[in-house]
Amino acid sequence: MPAAPPPSAAIVAIGRNEGERLKSCLGTLAGQASTIVYVDSGSSDGSAAYAAAQGCHVVELSPDRPFTAARARNAGYAAVLSLVPNVPYIQFLDGDCDLDPAWLGKGIAALEARPDVAIVCGRVHEIHPDASVYNRLCDLEWQTTPGEIRSSGGRFLIRRQAFVEAGGFRADVIAAEDDEFCIRVRAAGWKILSLDAEMARHDAAITRFSQWWGRARRTGHAYAQVADIHGRGPERYFVRDCRRVWFWAFWLPLAALMLAPFTYGLSLLALIALNALQFLRMFQRDQRQRGWSPRHAAIYAFFTVLTKFPALIGILSYHLRKRRGSQFTIIEYKGSSLAE
Repeated sequence: MPAAPPPSAAIVAIGRNEGERLKSCLGTLAGQASTIVYVDSGSSDGSAAYAAAQGCHVVELSPDRPFTAARARNAGYAAVLSLVPNVPYIQFLDGDCDLDPAWLGKGIAALEARPDVAIVCGRVHEIHPDASVYNRLCDLEWQTTPGEIRSSGGRFLIRRQAFVEAGGFRADVIAAEDDEFCIRVRAAGWKILSLDAEMARHDAAITRFSQWWGRARRTGHAYAQVADIHGRGPERYFVRDCRRVWFWAFWLPLAALMLAPFTYGLSLLALIALNALQFLRMFQRDQRQRGWSPRHAAIYAFFTVLTKFPALIGILSYHLRKRRGSQFTIIEYKGSSLAE
């Protein structure tokens, strides 16, 4: 049985067509807080009705503006304030995550012990890491070292005061909105802390290469948009990431192709060799520094090399959208679990 709900925290869960994943998420929230808000972004699978039946305060976003996780979290925060205006802490959670029953107590204790810390987060694991190589990749990505960090990801416990001072999320940032938000949190003088504690279990539900490709393309879009906003600041946030993508996925292949007629194709072999060296370097690093098995290190290194190509498409799509003055809409890569 979960412990008595901490009176000083409210929970905001957000989702869009999460289906069974949302049911699992809300099941883990029962009894953890007296105020639970679910924000739905145009689901067609009955998610909002299900959340209401579980006793959650439900906010359904209007389709008159693009759906984004940032917009949903802002709406959830506003709903929390209307219900419990003086709540000091808010836990944000995605609808494809299960919250650990001991997390809130540990997170609140950490915030109360460190008045300079605005946000705390903990360990996240995949629920089904062996379901696909892509799920395993996500599980490897979630592995972080405890301590002070730059960004928490979208699942975190935050002081209400810090949320106000940072100005909330930017609703037009469609991916890496958590990075963009955390930049402003730290600029306001706060720290962000990763705890050596279990926080959540995530269900990526990525079973096809096309889903992974869409997720990687969204990453490129995130790099470009956040770099456009904060790339001129002291941290030059995501600028190096964008440059790395351009170099490995565009300039280097372009040079190899242009030189191919003059080198009898040797430039193309050199391109392959350079990518192989990149793979080998990351493979050895992850085995040595992270203690991963050869299989896990190989998975992570292979997809890190490959991800630059869909990421380039994401970067280009951001700049094309901006040039056209188009609204930024979410890039989805998975559907409702009810249909899977």
